[in-house]
Amino acid sequence: MKEVNFVKTQGVSLFDEDNNKYMDAVSGTFNLALGYTHPKMVGILKAQLDSVVHISSHHSKPQVQALHEKLQKHAPEGLTQGWYRDITGSTANEGAVKMAQKATGRTDIITHFLSHHGQTSLMTALSGNAFRRENLPENTTAHTLKVPEPNCRKCFYGASYPECGFTCVEKIQDFMEYGSNGSVAAMMVEPIIANGGNIVPPDGYFQALQQFCNERDIALIVDEVHAGMGRTGEMFASTLFGMNPDIMTVGKGLGGIGIPAAAILMRPEYDVLSSYDHSFTSGGNVLSLVVATATIDIMEEEKILDHVKGHECVISGLLEDLKASFPNICDVRGKGFMWGIEFEREDGSADSDMVNAVIETAFDNQQLILRGTRYGYGNVIEFRPALVATKDELSEMVHRLRGAIEDTLKLDPSFKYKRQVFRSVDVNDLNSGVA
Repeated sequence: MKEVNFVKTQGVSLFDEDNNKYMDAVSGTFNLALGYTHPKMVGILKAQLDSVVHISSHHSKPQVQALHEKLQKHAPEGLTQGWYRDITGSTANEGAVKMAQKATGRTDIITHFLSHHGQTSLMTALSGNAFRRENLPENTTAHTLKVPEPNCRKCFYGASYPECGFTCVEKIQDFMEYGSNGSVAAMMVEPIIANGGNIVPPDGYFQALQQFCNERDIALIVDEVHAGMGRTGEMFASTLFGMNPDIMTVGKGLGGIGIPAAAILMRPEYDVLSSYDHSFTSGGNVLSLVVATATIDIMEEEKILDHVKGHECVISGLLEDLKASFPNICDVRGKGFMWGIEFEREDGSADSDMVNAVIETAFDNQQLILRGTRYGYGNVIEFRPALVATKDELSEMVHRLRGAIEDTLKLDPSFKYKRQVFRSVDVNDLNSGVA
């Protein structure tokens, strides 16, 4: 992938020194909810820079209260308390774990095989994907327990939904019995398993999981760092999936145009940390708090959630057309503006090589910025534009992606093959003779 020096950004696009326009289909690192340089946000930032940028978190309580009230309007029922001493999702997730452990007096945390919860030592240990812990000390995985994710397309148990009755939930008990120390404090989940393949759990999964946790007095922590802040068409994906977490973390899109921002919301019984238990130099930063509050204001004023819901079918249709054109694409899946495009080889095995090749070709040949799952080890291209992307911009992004796939197949014919595709037949087609 060639090196490019970007000198200007606007909306969903970046421009290099020669004014070549690159389109960003993954909104930075999935954190630019409002795109680049949203004019209203830029004005708010400039005004704040002339006022107060940073003071001790002890003195930023008015800004904390303003943000808390905004988040409360959209938060799942019962999450009445907040923690605002983080500016990244990784440390917010770490704070959530501390809350669960301190409140319950227990230690172990359950996560999914393909989960990704951050880059601190603790979050690296809690996340799935063992390659991320290569050469790290063994003690970084203490008190972690990983279980299969609800991936119906490739079920760990070989079961079929809905006849399975959520085997992936029931079997957690076995993992607890044989893999934990008997002291489980919480289970941390992503509403959509993001970096693990953009896996969307089936209907009813989270209700079954919530019941499982409630019956065992296990705290349910929902990591909304990727899926929150309007990404699915709801402010929080917990609402979309009917979840009532005990603790919820927010990050990435909370910063609007890339300003670091994070928060933790929790039920009162988990509001147990003292200020010295989890606090950072830039935590409670005024600039971050003001931007986070303004992000919600702008989303409300510009009806961003309605925009995302209304354009979900646009993305779905464009990606389904793409899938129909290339046998290498075996599945497209997602919600709102959070989609994954999965690639397989002719024998059905995961094709991370082609994913990486398409991403590089997209950047070099089509001026399109994409990202892959599992830090290049996965076989899914992530498609997550800024929430302000228009229909025309979405269409142009997918058009460039199509060009990148075509270019990749020309550059490396070894990726080419033919897969027999059977079209599902609608009963109306049969009656009308169309089929």
